[in-house]
Amino acid sequence: MKQLGCIRSAAAFVVLCSLVCVLPRRLASETHPDSVGIFEGQSDIGSLAVPGMAAYDAASGSYSVTSTGVNIWATADAFHYLWKKASGDISLTADINFPVTSGNRPIHRKAVLMFRQSLDADASYVDAAQHGSGMTALQYRRIKGGITQGIEVNIPSPQRVRLERRGDTLTLFVSMNGEPLHQMGASTQLHLEGPFYVGLGVCAHNATATETAVFSKVELKPLPPLTNAQTTLYSSLQTVPIDAASRRGMMVYTAEGQFQAPNWTKDGNNLIFNQNGKIMTVPIAGGIPNPLEIGNAMRCNGSHGFSPDGKWLAISCAMPDKPESRVYIVPADGGTPRLVTEHPNSYWHSWSPDGKTIFFARPGNGFNIYSIPVEGGEEKAITSGNGTNDDPDCSPDGKYIYFHSDRSGSIQIWRMHPDGSDPEQVTSDDFMNRTPHVSPDGKSLVMLSYRKDVTGRLVNKNVMLRVMSLTDNRIWVVDEIVGGTGTINVPSWSPDSQRIAFVSYQDLPAEDSEAGR
Repeated sequence: MKQLGCIRSAAAFVVLCSLVCVLPRRLASETHPDSVGIFEGQSDIGSLAVPGMAAYDAASGSYSVTSTGVNIWATADAFHYLWKKASGDISLTADINFPVTSGNRPIHRKAVLMFRQSLDADASYVDAAQHGSGMTALQYRRIKGGITQGIEVNIPSPQRVRLERRGDTLTLFVSMNGEPLHQMGASTQLHLEGPFYVGLGVCAHNATATETAVFSKVELKPLPPLTNAQTTLYSSLQTVPIDAASRRGMMVYTAEGQFQAPNWTKDGNNLIFNQNGKIMTVPIAGGIPNPLEIGNAMRCNGSHGFSPDGKWLAISCAMPDKPESRVYIVPADGGTPRLVTEHPNSYWHSWSPDGKTIFFARPGNGFNIYSIPVEGGEEKAITSGNGTNDDPDCSPDGKYIYFHSDRSGSIQIWRMHPDGSDPEQVTSDDFMNRTPHVSPDGKSLVMLSYRKDVTGRLVNKNVMLRVMSLTDNRIWVVDEIVGGTGTINVPSWSPDSQRIAFVSYQDLPAEDSEAGR
């Protein structure tokens, strides 16, 4: 027994020695005692070959952060972080500069403003990232250990950057040349439990070499509550890949007010959408939208789309002598509209693969789906009843019409043959699933999914953009946004079936919107 006791004592001594030896190194990695201005501490996040460091220059009020690190991306991060614990609504603002630009610098080195749930390498976070290439992006990991996603904005390096948290909405603001900070459309929904970490970070995008960024004019401020505050609505058009391994969204266009329903042109070069009653077109790479020539058509809504051959565009608009929405077609590059549906309150949704038939929806006692020859003629009711049957979308092989319906007791995705026969339920889960659109290759379906407790008008709601594989019925989340009506009213797949275009919405306080003008 004495021998066993000696062995236990010896083992305890070894463990104690190891803790004494290892603990200082771990503490050095996690928190440095350097002066850090308004921040509480600094930490190496993840695995760094060389410990990072941060310094505060009281004279200039600037922070210099140096670090190695492979990346802030994927499922785990490696960077140096200067941080402060915070709670509630808050904003972090700074000018960002890489002082060393000569030599073969990594184009993806990053300087970030970051809100982070913990100091774990795989923690959930949102950051406003300035890359060495000049690219600016909002990046985020929704859940611990999840895949990082990002929204790239098509601007060069801004002079000043802000990351703002209001509730679960986090938004990127920029100033290019000293003008007031303004939103860029890059916003995401992500929940952070308080207290969380807020601060400045640098990643070299290099496992062994260091990079330095300087953050100046740093401001960390609590934000006042929005109770009774006037807000301004912004709309943002972006594209996102459906591949889980490549979650880099691209911002195309953002503006004050509401616009809706993007379609991708057949050559993949442009998007169209409706704004202020007009049909607008914008290059996929971004730019200033221009109105499409559609004659006397006005009050066009979010129900429009190209024919399978790309030569024609169906629109749902009013005319001076026909004030209600009806379906018209025009040449894809603009022209004089030709009336297709005689009855009012008709909303286009899909073409048949041969381009000879249009499927549309119309309210009555309920909301039902109809078909009509493109050349006009007799309308044929495909669904009936007092319930909701809406947003029909024809599969590329012409075999099915996908739509959403409440016939099972909740709004779910269904499909039927083009004559309305053999309806079958496609989704059955804990969400309200709407607005299905089948990819051009027929392999995938995108839909909007709401929590079942969502009621009222489906405008500016928290909603998931989800994709379903039509081969094995697997469903995954592509993005979580504020959206609903206007987000993907119409088919918005890229021609190669790899990306989706959509519109999200932001309600910003009046003072923020004023600053952006």
